[in-house]
Amino acid sequence: MIFRKSNKNKSQAETALPLASSDEEKSQPAEPNESSGYLRRLKDRLSKTRKTFSDGFDKIFAGKKQIDDDLLEELEELLITSDIGVQTALTLIEKISSSKITDVDQIKSLLKDEILSILQAPASEPERSMSSPRVIMVVGVNGTGKTTTIGKLAAKATASGKKVLIAAADTFRAAAIEQLMIWAERAQAEIVKHKETADPAAVAFDAVEAASARGADMVLIDTAGRLHTKVNLMEELKKIKRTISKKIPGAPHEVLLILDATTGQNALSQAQLFNDALGITALALTKLDGTAKGGIVISICSTLKIPLRYIGIGEKIEDLQEFDATQFVEALF
Repeated sequence: MIFRKSNKNKSQAETALPLASSDEEKSQPAEPNESSGYLRRLKDRLSKTRKTFSDGFDKIFAGKKQIDDDLLEELEELLITSDIGVQTALTLIEKISSSKITDVDQIKSLLKDEILSILQAPASEPERSMSSPRVIMVVGVNGTGKTTTIGKLAAKATASGKKVLIAAADTFRAAAIEQLMIWAERAQAEIVKHKETADPAAVAFDAVEAASARGADMVLIDTAGRLHTKVNLMEELKKIKRTISKKIPGAPHEVLLILDATTGQNALSQAQLFNDALGITALALTKLDGTAKGGIVISICSTLKIPLRYIGIGEKIEDLQEFDATQFVEALF
């Protein structure tokens, strides 16, 4: 086991894993930010999704004053193609049909209220564990932005004065370990790693043991990008979870699933399978700035009833934000 605070200089870290030099600048913590500033960024980053909604609404409502079957059918199609999901779209259309609304201008207002209700249904605040350290096991398939999300969470936590330890339990990809070392340096966090191909559960166990001994406030456990259809790999994640709980009863306190918004409904199927295997307690949805189908947020919240904890709307550290349903709906409409 190697347990240390990263002390490479910047050029060495960048040599270990090629990153654009601008990425270092992009990932610097933001200055204290008013919520209105974040809302402006959120609106900007959701522009592709909002354009799909706005253009669709304008086309459907153009010249129409009354609600009829044709209008509702077009609206249902718009919601589905925005990746809100068939069942959720049908539920929203049923709400409109059963309402006393007679003017098309009121439809958008009703949709805003109903979507906000869906997004606010799960608990919006993370459950706070009384034990220390707080252990967060991070899972997800390759390419979702899992390792980067861990790095950003670590940076945010250390910036708030917490002592953070990162466990490099993705031992199948050397690049994953190197990338975490870079993030550990940026975040001024500790890192525990073993040699490549080591047992991931052993890395996780050593990490929580070291965190307890050194008085860490938080442990972020990276895991390999699991192909959710591979039963043996999912079993390995279960082993990591069991191993952690042997050292700290009740841990991991959070099983955070990272999903890529650009994959649309596939993200929902991934979430369902990971949840069946591990009992997901929270979600992070990345790359919302790169898709026109941000409606997947609504589909996930409506279907899974699992709290959406974070959304990623860009490459900067401040672009990973705790999810705020009210601000999201405001930006969407």
